[in-house]
Amino acid sequence: MKNKFKVLIADDEPSVRELLRNILEDVGVLEIEEAEDGESALSLINGQGFDLIFLDIKMPKTDGMSVLKELSQSGNMPRIIVITAFGDFSTALQAMGLGAFDYLNKPFDIEEIKNQTLRVMHLKELEEEVKSLRRKFPEAREFREQIVGRSEKMLEIIKTVGRIAPSPVTVLIMGESGTGKELIARAIHGASPRREGLFLPVNCAAIPETLLESELFGYEKGAFTGAQVRTPGKFELADGGTIFLDEIGDMSLSLQAKVLRVLQDKTFMRIGGKEPVTVDVRVIAATNQDIEEMVRMGRFREDLYYRLNVCLLKIPPLRERREDIEELTYYFLEKYSREYGKQVNRVTPETMEKLLTYSWPGNVRELENYVARAVASSAAQVLTPEDFPLPEEKMEKGEIPLLPLAKATEELEKRLIKEALEVAGGNQTQAARILQISRQTLATKIKEYGIKID
Repeated sequence: MKNKFKVLIADDEPSVRELLRNILEDVGVLEIEEAEDGESALSLINGQGFDLIFLDIKMPKTDGMSVLKELSQSGNMPRIIVITAFGDFSTALQAMGLGAFDYLNKPFDIEEIKNQTLRVMHLKELEEEVKSLRRKFPEAREFREQIVGRSEKMLEIIKTVGRIAPSPVTVLIMGESGTGKELIARAIHGASPRREGLFLPVNCAAIPETLLESELFGYEKGAFTGAQVRTPGKFELADGGTIFLDEIGDMSLSLQAKVLRVLQDKTFMRIGGKEPVTVDVRVIAATNQDIEEMVRMGRFREDLYYRLNVCLLKIPPLRERREDIEELTYYFLEKYSREYGKQVNRVTPETMEKLLTYSWPGNVRELENYVARAVASSAAQVLTPEDFPLPEEKMEKGEIPLLPLAKATEELEKRLIKEALEVAGGNQTQAARILQISRQTLATKIKEYGIKID
């Protein structure tokens, strides 16, 4: 560690404090403080900056849960591993809802304590590197503001972004819908020497195949009916900048061949053109599909895949980085409170527990939509569980009545489609991905069920 790593052990049992101290010293922690009750722990925490706190839930004077609640309201909570009785999962879950990093059951697993400590030490190193990157690239707003998360996976991604941004290397970003692939692409562009040039996103899934070629490569006057003037495409407009090919897995094989040529030769032909156009464009592509499987099935060109996959970034779904949910929630609270002129500034512990345990199939975009909706509709400054009517909860409450199986299936499908469309903001392509069905299947069901699209 470049900087010292400070740990507090708060437990009323001297034998437990001694055991934890020995384990911590064994992994190289040099600065260790101890507290025998919650009151002493709070006093030490308020006076010093700890990187990690082992916090026993059951302590005299002030118990661990009270300490955790007070720290959760401070806005600058260190990483806390709570210590609970064996099998006390409800307390552990409540603690996680208040922002605890993890929990340990008594009796301890020594290797687990070592691994958790080493993990937090590694996270601190990553955070220091990310802070350095944010200072290094002040022009990249996404680096400073929008790429939110303290999880190890996200910190590793931000670190990689900072490493690859200055070079012209082609990047392939993979991740489920709503994970923030375009945000990462914008951060790469903003931290690169091309940041003065344009960043042009193209959603390959949202543009009909017949129009996508002209959108990418442009066309000459008279190339087809309605082509009144020469019109440049996105590749030409992005010369000196970056083009972001979102959902490239939906691109036809014939267009893939033309994109490959741009990557190989930096040239392309406008539709109806006779002379090649030369451009200097960085290509960043993204997909929520399994490209390797598509290559095996012959649905994606292998040579293009290897050209794109010079640097691969895999964005984890939100359910795999739940430790980021609280920070993201408060980021969106601040964003939409400011945007809507509201004073909504926090959520109750029960609300955070609910958000932490939901599966978030729509990922960060789904969380953002729910927070925006809650802020817009709430008249209070503190959001409660009722402000977040999550889809799974609606089914658990029995809002779907007992019906014949076929009818119940229809009602369930209809509700899920409506929920997905709402989460996706009416974007049918996005909703289809959330539901894991094809865009055509979704369109058929919307028509079949008479679902109105706002």
